[in-house]
Amino acid sequence: MAKVADKYLKVDPWAIIEEGFDPERNRTSESIFSLGNEYMGVRGYAEEGYSGDSLPGSYFNGLNEQMDVGNHYKGIIRSLRYMVNAVDWLYTRISVDEEQLDLAHSMVTDYSRRLDLRTGTYRREFIWHLASGKQLKISFTRLVSMTMSHLGLQQIGFEPLNFSGSVNICTGLDFTMIHEERGQSMWKELRSGEAPDITAIMAETLTTGNKLFSGFVLQSSQTLNTELVEHDRFIGRKFTLELTQGERASYTKLVVNATDSNASRTEDSLWAEGMKLAAAASRLEDQEVFADQTSYWSSIWATSDIVIEGDPENQQGIRFCIFQLYQTYHGDHPGYNIGAKGLTGEAYRGLAFWDTESYCLPFYMFNNPKAARSLLEFRYKTLPEALQRGKDVDCEGAFYPIATIDGTESCDLWQHSNLQLHVGTAVSYGIWHYVKNTGDREFLYSKGAEMLIQISRFYATRGQWGQRSGEYGYFGVMGPDEFQLMVNNNCYINLMAQKLFEYTLETIAEMKLKVPSEYAAVAAKTALREEELSDWDAKREHMKIPLDTESGVYEEHDGFFDMPHIDIHSIPVTDFPLYSNWSYDRLYRYDMIKQPDVLMFMFLYNGQFSREAKIANYEYYESRCIHESSLSPSIHSILASEIGKHEEAYNFFEFATRLDLDNYNRNTREGLHTTSIAAAWMNIVYGFGGMRSDGARLSFQPALPQRWTSYSFQVMYEGVLLGIVVNKDAVSFRAIEGGSTEVIVYGQLLKVDAAGTKLPLGEGMMA
Repeated sequence: MAKVADKYLKVDPWAIIEEGFDPERNRTSESIFSLGNEYMGVRGYAEEGYSGDSLPGSYFNGLNEQMDVGNHYKGIIRSLRYMVNAVDWLYTRISVDEEQLDLAHSMVTDYSRRLDLRTGTYRREFIWHLASGKQLKISFTRLVSMTMSHLGLQQIGFEPLNFSGSVNICTGLDFTMIHEERGQSMWKELRSGEAPDITAIMAETLTTGNKLFSGFVLQSSQTLNTELVEHDRFIGRKFTLELTQGERASYTKLVVNATDSNASRTEDSLWAEGMKLAAAASRLEDQEVFADQTSYWSSIWATSDIVIEGDPENQQGIRFCIFQLYQTYHGDHPGYNIGAKGLTGEAYRGLAFWDTESYCLPFYMFNNPKAARSLLEFRYKTLPEALQRGKDVDCEGAFYPIATIDGTESCDLWQHSNLQLHVGTAVSYGIWHYVKNTGDREFLYSKGAEMLIQISRFYATRGQWGQRSGEYGYFGVMGPDEFQLMVNNNCYINLMAQKLFEYTLETIAEMKLKVPSEYAAVAAKTALREEELSDWDAKREHMKIPLDTESGVYEEHDGFFDMPHIDIHSIPVTDFPLYSNWSYDRLYRYDMIKQPDVLMFMFLYNGQFSREAKIANYEYYESRCIHESSLSPSIHSILASEIGKHEEAYNFFEFATRLDLDNYNRNTREGLHTTSIAAAWMNIVYGFGGMRSDGARLSFQPALPQRWTSYSFQVMYEGVLLGIVVNKDAVSFRAIEGGSTEVIVYGQLLKVDAAGTKLPLGEGMMA
């Protein structure tokens, strides 16, 4: 199915620019112009208030509310957690001569928005034409600090073009923001007040008792005579700026937000912490904050930039992806995870899925290993919840949830939350992948091994032995392909469980030999029994892996080859998305698949499958895949590139970096596709760059898309920052920092150091 771009943004290598205000695209732009810093995020909504279609959104990692879902069968969840819309810390109301600014009713010209990827700032400006004939140019600039995670900055400037006079402003902190899914604010006020230069308020969520302190200070070249404004769940200050024709006047609002998801903490403790942070913010100058932000992003682009020559749209697209990945997560707060929409919207309720380990982890592993470890720390932190979930479904060990914000299962569709077993294998794969490529055995021995043991316990008690085949497998499951419900022996689940058992046993054997004291500690903590090891080994050895030996095609699950066939290209484009236009049960009647399943494990364990096997399985499953998931095209593109289908690979790639910028799925208004953004990075590095990270050494087999003149990217490997440049003639590797290391290029082992090395572009590698 062809996806069609909705192009309305200017193409620029270092900025996202919108010219002119389009109410029909406003929500989409609110998502695209979102800012975040892992700790907090804010959508690109109009802070001055907009009565048109809008989703004002302010979100904080870890803050959540609870909702009952009314299930009563054992093992099916009865309540769930979701990320909650929080304080509007940008709240502003502007009026001149008693006329209030509102883009839904006010006349404006020269409207533009700009997200600067080099400075991490968002700027919006326009000329307001008042009913009186006065013209006022207004600019709004905001940022969320990447180095001071509690800090946000808002700066508003005014330039009267044809008059002198005054502008009246009310700025504040508003906890009445509506959580759209629930249709109400989810906060109750605890206290508010002021101290010298500081205005503050604190509230808590209605049911979970998560607390949030918000406080601000104002700065201006003018003396501000402010008046306190208070009402339900709101505190602010109103004041007047005097304006002179042709001159700019401005003020800056520095805001600190401090969260506490521990309901047992006292109000006084968080209030004192927040006031201390606000006092520190009051000593900052706005230019100091701007300079610090620019310095941070300069360092990021020095190590993580991807440069594409000959393709301006994808150059802009991939930089937007990298920018959003760092905004969403950079590992400063161990125990946080990545929601499917990051901190940019309420869709998917802010929940994290198996995408974290399968799609996001590689980006962080090769750009910011600290962040990669932090993602795995979340799974360790929430191991107790996974153990409880295992008990809930009558199993032993850790059953990691398909969707979570705090470690508990928060998917209210039982067919997903109870049947999709593959999250645990994604976690174990993530541990294996991370340790293999970073060498962080301290993590493996101190935390990873414990998780592996408990995950293995779950897979050892959730599966059964086939009464005729005598093979071990999993019955009544759903794999990554969510169009196949309650199937037996999903090949992906079975193979990944086999790999899990194998890696757990290898880790235990290694620890017994190399770190016996650490092994004794984890064995005691988990009450590990020796007979469990032989049981896992037997199940590994006898795992059923459905395979048609004649064709070399792995059967997605028992009976898949005999399912009714449907030509996916015969489905009218008006039927998409199928979830919205087909009855739910109709999805499960055909050999049509939603996203890669067999092809997914061929990507994850790429080196263990022959080229012939990849070709056979790609040819079979690609023709049956409708890519209903935004994560799907990247895996197909990567494998297509590997097997020499370069044009097909590029066709799958075409909308990867611009999925949200050009609103291909027509749902960017709900929030950015954050985990799909990570897949876009993989599409370039693993796809065209041919990088593989599942072998004994990091390897590369670069290709050059025909439309490109050259491209370059960088990856961190074994403490060495490698720079890779690909053009029409050659492939160059150089150690930018960190000494030297060895990698495999076109099957040849190379030592790469600061002097660098160059090879001819591989034969047949011009796509």
